[in-house]
Amino acid sequence: MTPEVARWECQRTFDELGRPLRDVTFTVVDLETTGGSAEAGSMITEIGAVKVRGGEVLGEFQTLVNPHTEIPPFIAVLTGISNSMVSDAPPIDSALPAFLEFAAGTVLVAHNAPFDVGFLRHFAERQGRPWPRFEVVDTAKLARRVITRDDAPNCKLSSLALAFRSTTTPNHRALSDARATVDVLHGLMERLGGLGVHTLEELQTFSSRVSTAQRKKRHLAEGLPHAPGVYLFRDDRGQVLYVGTSRDLRTRVRSYFTASETRSRMGEMVGLAQSVQGITCSTALEAEVRELRLIAQHKPRYNRRSRFPEKVHFVKLTREAWPRLSLVKKVLDDDADYLGPFGSRQVAEKCLAALHETFPVRQCSDRFGRQPSRTPCVLAEMGRCLSPCDGSVDHATYASVVRVLRDTLLQRPDEVVEAINSRMAGLAEDQRFEEASVHRDRLAAFVRASSRTQRLSSLTRCPELVAVRREDDGRWAVHVVRYGRLAAAGVIPSGADARQYVEELGDSAETVLPGLGPVGAATAEESEKVLRWLESPGVRLVDVQGEWSCPVFGAGGRTAVHDAVEESRRALVPFGERRDLSPVARPAR
Repeated sequence: MTPEVARWECQRTFDELGRPLRDVTFTVVDLETTGGSAEAGSMITEIGAVKVRGGEVLGEFQTLVNPHTEIPPFIAVLTGISNSMVSDAPPIDSALPAFLEFAAGTVLVAHNAPFDVGFLRHFAERQGRPWPRFEVVDTAKLARRVITRDDAPNCKLSSLALAFRSTTTPNHRALSDARATVDVLHGLMERLGGLGVHTLEELQTFSSRVSTAQRKKRHLAEGLPHAPGVYLFRDDRGQVLYVGTSRDLRTRVRSYFTASETRSRMGEMVGLAQSVQGITCSTALEAEVRELRLIAQHKPRYNRRSRFPEKVHFVKLTREAWPRLSLVKKVLDDDADYLGPFGSRQVAEKCLAALHETFPVRQCSDRFGRQPSRTPCVLAEMGRCLSPCDGSVDHATYASVVRVLRDTLLQRPDEVVEAINSRMAGLAEDQRFEEASVHRDRLAAFVRASSRTQRLSSLTRCPELVAVRREDDGRWAVHVVRYGRLAAAGVIPSGADARQYVEELGDSAETVLPGLGPVGAATAEESEKVLRWLESPGVRLVDVQGEWSCPVFGAGGRTAVHDAVEESRRALVPFGERRDLSPVARPAR
């Protein structure tokens, strides 16, 4: 995967540019075999292929193949290929590499592609030859979505060749059938072109389930530019239905009307849409950030993510005579320490439980004076609270525990990691795996939250940060970030004075005031997108006001093991079923 593809793949709502069908090189292939299954021992007896682009034949490939086995009589009658004809033909060990060289870099096309491609892949694997990552178009599958009974009685190659007036009649010989398939492919493409299918992606994902009314709305994309940016679908009242991003606004929006978009709810959304607004952006990061802001502003019902960035939770370490931990929804200007934000209260509660398990600070919500005199609670009787309420602990001792707790929240997670790992080890030794998994999840919630808080805080405390990166087209993308918020974005024009452009971009950038807590002046999701760009390869810092740094022994170094555990759990659980797994290997039974 090229760096360009990898960069755009990190944001699933950014789509690759559609490849116009006229520019795609296809290799249409057909095989003759001794039977219906390579796994059952059937062999290839002939390979025929035609390479085409833009309606022009670029070349043909044909070879008989010695199967080193007898051809069944009924196959010989059907194909006209006899044992004597293939006796001097090259074996598949020679024929397959020649075909792969001929087809290299193209899109494979076959009528009933699983059959032909399955045979080719089988023999490539048997030869220890890596199979190229061909994209495949199946004309039989496509025809079933397009052809009606009025067009042809069925979707057999012979019927389709007749329907599309192919110049070649299929006769169960590989090259002739491949030539006929070329005519069928072009016939299907011509018909689909009238339905707005003009790219390979649209061809591969075309569905007849898309209504005529939906396809007629493709004119909504006509006014959009072939440029990166954000698009907004609106209904007849002007309300925003959906917000998305793309490298090519016009191509992406057109795909909603030709079934390249396969999400079920999108069909319903397109049916309600009456207009599409496009907003061009200078850079990919600017488009991603604009998308987040627009979704938060309009809260479109067809966007599932990012609609309610304000619905977050924090773990707060209070500033009072006897500090405590609590869950809150807002960051206040109260000099307290905050961990978060958490998008889920459930995850925040797991993190809070991990901290309470490690530090015996009070969990009650009462306000105490310096000299409280109350009855101890159940937690105090269980030894899980230092019990300042009844004077069991002096202020200095309690304050020292709080200092370690504050250092754990802001600097290094060692206390929590060691305490819970020790607890899990004891439970696993007693084969109490379900209980151990609960502690594992609590620890993971804390480590991830601590790492996130430290990374966000490192950026949001910087008054200004200016960075550039050279794009694949040779131009430099520039971003100005203030207190974690994207304040300006641009691309240095070719031949322009780079230093002057950066200075002018900074002068025209949005004025941003510092916010409270780790999220600062932007949402956590926006700041995280900015961070990912800043940490990507090739980024150069032009100017940093303040200090952009994370703790040396911070939680970031602890997240890898928990991410690996999560990936292992997902890989082990079949069919998407979720269940807790032991943090250690279970004994064999």
